[in-house]
Amino acid sequence: MAFPHSLTLVSRVLMAPLRAPMERLVAAWVETRLVEPPPDALDLDPELPVLYVLPRPALSDTLLLASLTRAHGLPPAGGRRTVGSLTLPACLALPVPRRRPWRRATRPQAPFRALIEQRGRGLDGEVQLVPVSIFWGRAPGKRFGFWKMLSADSWRLTGRLRRALSVLVNGKSVEIHFGAPLRLGDLLAEADGAPDSAQTNRKAARLLRVHFRRLRTRVLGPDLSHRRTLIEGVAASPEVRRVIGELAADGRPSPARLERRALRYGREIASNMTYPVLRFMDGLLRRLWNRLYDGVEVRGLERVKALAGDHTLVYVPCHRSHIDYLLLSYVLYRDGLMPPHIAAGRNLDMPLIGPLLRRGGAFFLRRSFRDNRLYATVFNEYLHRLISRGHPLEYFIEGGRSRSGRMLPARPGMLAMTLRSFLRSAAGGTRRPLAFVPVYIGYERIIENASYQRELRGGRKRKESPLALLRVLGQLRQPFGRVAVNVGEPLVLADYLDESVGPRWRHGREERPEWLGDLVPRLGETLSRRINAAAALNPVNLVALVLLATPHHAIEASLLERQLALLAELQRRLPGGAHASLPEGEPAGWIDQAVGLGMVERRAHPLGDIIVADAARAALLGWYRNNVLHLFALAGLTAFAFRHQASHHPEALETLLAPAWPILTRELMVAPPASLQAGLAEMLAVLGDLGLLEREGECWRRRDEPLEAGECLDLLGQLMQPSLERGYLLLSVLLDAGPGRLTADELASQSRQLAERLALLSGLDAPEFFDTRLFISLVESLEREGWLWQEAGRLAFDDRLHEAALQSHRLFDPALRHRLQLVTRRG
Repeated sequence: MAFPHSLTLVSRVLMAPLRAPMERLVAAWVETRLVEPPPDALDLDPELPVLYVLPRPALSDTLLLASLTRAHGLPPAGGRRTVGSLTLPACLALPVPRRRPWRRATRPQAPFRALIEQRGRGLDGEVQLVPVSIFWGRAPGKRFGFWKMLSADSWRLTGRLRRALSVLVNGKSVEIHFGAPLRLGDLLAEADGAPDSAQTNRKAARLLRVHFRRLRTRVLGPDLSHRRTLIEGVAASPEVRRVIGELAADGRPSPARLERRALRYGREIASNMTYPVLRFMDGLLRRLWNRLYDGVEVRGLERVKALAGDHTLVYVPCHRSHIDYLLLSYVLYRDGLMPPHIAAGRNLDMPLIGPLLRRGGAFFLRRSFRDNRLYATVFNEYLHRLISRGHPLEYFIEGGRSRSGRMLPARPGMLAMTLRSFLRSAAGGTRRPLAFVPVYIGYERIIENASYQRELRGGRKRKESPLALLRVLGQLRQPFGRVAVNVGEPLVLADYLDESVGPRWRHGREERPEWLGDLVPRLGETLSRRINAAAALNPVNLVALVLLATPHHAIEASLLERQLALLAELQRRLPGGAHASLPEGEPAGWIDQAVGLGMVERRAHPLGDIIVADAARAALLGWYRNNVLHLFALAGLTAFAFRHQASHHPEALETLLAPAWPILTRELMVAPPASLQAGLAEMLAVLGDLGLLEREGECWRRRDEPLEAGECLDLLGQLMQPSLERGYLLLSVLLDAGPGRLTADELASQSRQLAERLALLSGLDAPEFFDTRLFISLVESLEREGWLWQEAGRLAFDDRLHEAALQSHRLFDPALRHRLQLVTRRG
């Protein structure tokens, strides 16, 4: 039975002269779309020999790797290497079991045994092993289909013709992923305990296979079921069958009719992710971003890659624009991660657009299905199957796009369903960890500027349609600046449950435990704060922060530069978010960028240029300011306290700000410091270092000189004035009415009307200032902090609220307090 082995040796000898021209042919044909990490970042030890390890034998992989290492000056992957007394191929491959007709199937040995035996004899044979994964195309695994046949990245490859066809079809879309170099000694230490070299060899190969499997899951995701199979499985699941039985028993439609309805719901919901559409969308979106934006900056993606191999990922980005759907999937695909299945509103399932989105991974849900029990069950079962199989997901916890620019309160629906699915899997013995990935998407200019302003002024939201898309395409010639995609701190759900609930969740068997209702809102707040903690400052929102703090939305260019530099320095020294980012360049360049995008106007003057925003531009800038206002919450509140009172003792200042601070942090979705006292101490010290305050004994006071310091401090304090004014108006309405007189909705409505009146009397064209949702959230915050409670459906309070209100009113200077009192009384 030596004939097959001899034939293999002969074929290798015959192929040797052809290797060099084949390598040149592969190098000429193939285009690598991603090499990760960059070859110069591999941190190889130049004193040790290098052997590359592939997950399976493949001549095309070996030839491509040899070409790549030569092009980038890496230790060559072609030829042979001397390691101690051994001479080995520079590129090794883990074996793949194969059945051959002329002999029984045997388990092939991993290629490390000779190296292990050499080390066992005490000889010097240290070597660096570099795992390399090469993906010819990014087709997600399917059980059958044309693209599966061509995929060169299935678990078991058979047939050189299929491999050659895959290289031909996918040669322009190849990814190469290098693993961290492993020393043989470290690998053997991890496989310690094996009694002989053969078992140690198997253990070392098993450790490398784990690495390759995790990387493959990260890049290609779990295998996808055929859509029809998945829908039929959902409709036939025990939970759906149980609901069908209960509905039929109530005299509703027959079981057969309900089964057909369940299948119809499944077809309405389910995505149909396909590789051709993913590849088409990648090329299309690359051209779109290059035409629409000056660049897409991505930060923090390494935090995702560290989890993607063995965690189910749920991406929870902020929702600012329809572009969000496409942008995140594009960024993930571009950087070697599997695009997620995206929860999209059914309003987007329109002709032409809906089928394309569905094949790109979108699954559709109705805005509300509380009264449709069968639809809710089908949707829950579909979502559970995605989560339990490890498919990455994406949904917007805000529920819709933010028209005001600030982070909206998290909606509980999708979060609750995700939690229940995770608990169900854990109860069934599946312990695959799940992690939420907060993502902040920041724009210098959005396409929906005009529609947001119209809707804030009470206009109706226009229905999405292909015609509306064509109107949007007409804007592509306009400048839209840059986009930032910042990944925040991931939240591993099991760890969060351990911290919030304790170990009891691990032993429970209920899908809806009693503690779930209280946990979901807290989880939503935590994720919202982590999203905001990754906010991206850019030239437009920085200019908006300063310009809208002026009375008439006009400012000298020199003062604007100075204030922009102050805001940037504040973020460097005391960041308002753990993963917040600053733009590149200098303040003068930021102003030019905002002018170039048409967001502000520069007016020349002999004594110095002036930056101006007319009423329409100022209303637009409010949206961009609100994107990042939370980053300066503590700085703005501290500066506001020094507006009409020149000096504060730290303890007295803490007492003054304590009632407003927790309400403000909840409105702005900002992660507060460990304690207000510690946060204030740091902030006062930084403001002192920046020359805005000075220390006088144990007190801090405004600087008398230079005058610019006081001007900058006032502009900084003005950032929090709108939020504080809304609180003043709401408390005035509540205290004037007395306890037990108003419902929460009545209080929010009356406060909104007063805010609108104040805006009109002040000449302020800012509809977001009197957004009803802000007042609803403010009432909820007062209830959360214990200042208000419900009695027979109406709001009750006691003298503590009177005292806190009087203390908070001391923040306002007499003139501003008088103006607010007049508006309240006349209203």
